Amino acid sequence: MRFGAGCQCLSGQILVKNEEGVNAMKGRNVFHERKAIQGKRTKCVGVALCCMTAMLPTAGCASSENSGKTEIEIVQYKPEAANYFKMVEEQFNATHDDIHLTINSPNDATTILKTRFIREDYPDIIGIGGDINYSYFVDAEILTDVSDYPGLQDINQGYLDIAEALELIPVDGTYIVPYVANAAGVLYNRQMFAEHDWQIPETWEELLALCDEIQAEGILPFYFGFKDTWTCLAPWNAMAVELAPSDTTKQVNRGETTFTEQYRELAEKYLQLLPYGPADPFAYGYNDACTAFARGEAAMYPIGSYATPQILSVNPDLDIDSFVMPACDNREDRTLNSGIDLGFCVMADCPNKEAAYEVLDFLLADENIQKYIDDQNAVPCKSGEFQLASMLDGMLEFIQTGNMTDYQDHYYPSEMSVDALLQTYLIEKDRDSFLATFDKNWQRYNRDIIRMVQEYAQNH
Repeated sequence: MRFGAGCQCLSGQILVKNEEGVNAMKGRNVFHERKAIQGKRTKCVGVALCCMTAMLPTAGCASSENSGKTEIEIVQYKPEAANYFKMVEEQFNATHDDIHLTINSPNDATTILKTRFIREDYPDIIGIGGDINYSYFVDAEILTDVSDYPGLQDINQGYLDIAEALELIPVDGTYIVPYVANAAGVLYNRQMFAEHDWQIPETWEELLALCDEIQAEGILPFYFGFKDTWTCLAPWNAMAVELAPSDTTKQVNRGETTFTEQYRELAEKYLQLLPYGPADPFAYGYNDACTAFARGEAAMYPIGSYATPQILSVNPDLDIDSFVMPACDNREDRTLNSGIDLGFCVMADCPNKEAAYEVLDFLLADENIQKYIDDQNAVPCKSGEFQLASMLDGMLEFIQTGNMTDYQDHYYPSEMSVDALLQTYLIEKDRDSFLATFDKNWQRYNRDIIRMVQEYAQNH
């Protein structure tokens, strides 16, 4: 991407040329540069976003019919849940005389939000996932501390811990209200398992023995859809929670370890799964894999709970359950791969925090969370008596006890394209080259974050 001479950036940003000759932000990380001005820090976003054209209407432009009401705008990043949020918007506005709520659910909301941030055109609340973008937003100080929000007391502590762990460096306060989560492991055909008396594995040895047993009966143990590179991350993440420290990326950033050291066993075991899938797993994409599993062409499918709507659209009668992917032989180390799929952040520039909290209260009402769960087969981040989809039965114990560990890829910058790197590894099967490239690319795409983290460590 090249930027024209007329591209304008926010004041206080410093531009340098990176190795590719592309303009990049110099500072604490590639996303922003903080700068103290008259006792306050500016809010800046990466220069690459300056020239994006995707825009939303300016917030705060209330129609005359809403005159006198406090306007609250939410932009949330899950377009597949647009109908749910339209319902929420309508019900909220029908029951509140003093606040008017607008919820936008655009495609590619993250890009749109970053573009709006460049313009300092902030919504009041954003709905985002718990991943590296959230980390950037916290570090850029464009979110407000919601520690005083009473609704946090009802949130499963495991998800609050996950949110805190995403911070690039420790910061005081809480900046997201986790709403719903998803979980990744292994989906399985419950009817097929019952007919063959197959037992749910709890160790790596038991998993491989089960795959051998299934294969011996002429049935495909796993279906993969690795033609779509992102699907390569599903088994990787599910195994990583038992095989690599949850803070692996932070340890690497501090210079305490390498991915070559921490990911070696994970990479080796990933290859061991391939013989239990289709002859050419790279010939099939996500939709193909969902369809094949729905039609009973495989006993198991290593993917997240988010795939169940797609699967059931093909075969609504399929009896699906799930289990935690066992990647080691110590049952005590089992943990669920789960992360924040959607959480709400109040922007620092929100003029009426009290009204924003009232909106959050409405979103977090048990009946509304249950509607979202029913609509999206999600996992609630709020503690309570919720009816989860039956395909999460095998993960319920882990959810209820808070025994959960975040996805490793939530810490990976998108520019690094780890999914494509994994696909190449699974094709070429060169473990040493894969690990060396992982380390090299991490240093390349995270140099500013690494510098920031190490400076923080030196000063604290």
